[in-house]
Order: sequence, then C-alpha cells, then structure tokens
Amino acid sequence: MVNQTKTILVTGGTRGIGRAIVKEFAKEGFNIVFTYNASDELAQDLCREIDSSGSKAVAFKADASDMNSAEEVINKTLEKFGRIDILVNNAGITKDTLILRMTGDDFDKVISANLKSTFNYTKFAIKSMINQKWGRIINISSVVALIGNPGQSNYVASKAGMIGFSKSIAKEVATRNITVNVIAPGFIESDMTAKLNEKQKEAILNQIPQRKIGLPEDIARTVKFLSSEDASYITGQVIAVDGGMTM
Repeated sequence: MVNQTKTILVTGGTRGIGRAIVKEFAKEGFNIVFTYNASDELAQDLCREIDSSGSKAVAFKADASDMNSAEEVINKTLEKFGRIDILVNNAGITKDTLILRMTGDDFDKVISANLKSTFNYTKFAIKSMINQKWGRIINISSVVALIGNPGQSNYVASKAGMIGFSKSIAKEVATRNITVNVIAPGFIESDMTAKLNEKQKEAILNQIPQRKIGLPEDIARTVKFLSSEDASYITGQVIAVDGGMTM
C-alpha cells in the first residue's frame, strides 16, 4: 500500500536554510528526505530528531551536481515512500573572488553545484509529480540574482540561472497541477554571518530597510506557504525574503 503521507525532498538539508525547512515540515508530519554532502554526524542527528518527533526521515549523502546520484536519490525515495510531493532545490556552494582572479574551475564548480543540481533533481522528480497530478517545486536562489554582487559572478550566474530555469519549467507543467517558484533570500543568519565583525554587520544592516538579518525559519515558512493549497495559483514567481532589500 502506498504511503499517502506527503513527502518532501530537500537538497542540502543539514545546515542553515535547508535544516530549517526540514524541521518545519517535520512539524507538519511529512515524510522527510534530505541530501547532504559532508557531515554524516549532522545528518544522523537530524534524522534522529525528526524520527523522535513522529515523522520519518531519510538522509542520502550525495553530490547534488552528479546526475546519476540525483536519479538514485529520487528512485530510493520513491521506493521508500511511494511519492515525492515537494522538491526544494537548496544545495549550493560559493567560490567568491573577483573575475580577474576567478578560475574556470571556480566558475564551473559553482554552476554545477547550484544550477546543474537544480536541473538534476527537477528532471527526475517531476515525472512522479506528473503521474500523481500534484507537485510543488521551490528553488532557493538569492537576492544577488536580482541585483548582482561584485566578487560573486559565478554564484550570481548560477542563482539567476535558477530563476530562468524555474519560469520555463513552470510553463511546461502548469496544466498538471504542479507549481514551480523561486525564493530569493537576502541576508540570513548563518555560520558566515556569525563571523562578521560589528562594522561588517552595520554595513549589511544599512542595506536592509527592516534593519535586521533574517532567520532560516523565515525562508522555511515561505517554502511551507508555497507548498500549500493556499498558493495553488502562484507559479513561475520569484519571492524575495529580504527585509525589503530589493524593493
């Protein structure tokens, strides 16, 4: 018998925004599947936390940029839970430097990890969504995709690519009760922002009308909204969750 509990798959689920999304949907009783690239211990701890809450969690150590790996994760998810209802493409890396110092490898690795991974998981998950005539795909981009940022041309290109990709797929599957949307986070609390000194934090806050840095949970709650029936008439859109930074 197929498990009728909805299943969410989040790439890059052990830290920051990905972790917040996983925990938000665990509270709602979803089957949770997430990928991670490095820390087995973090992944195992998160699975135990979710299982103890009453939801079911499965973690896959996988290189999101590898197409064969993505197909394997999708197939194993379908074997385990019988369905994929929500896909959140969140995995990503940075290799920041000015264009004059950026190597071809710096560019290729960021495009592959951020943009190619989105293609990989969308390609293999969407067939299941089409068959069940319901699905939600949410791609985590960035406000820098909308405004640019010096020293991040590779990252910005990957995140802007996600927007164009999402709009195209949204049109392909709009009649199948599948929506595809993008969230563009602004400055969000993370390991990186925790290391900033007061002068750096002040410079960031000066760019944000709300004068505060966002929380990973702000993104998770937006993902939850876009995944709900309340958002069934929203597709192909980019929602900046940024305290007003890009308005």
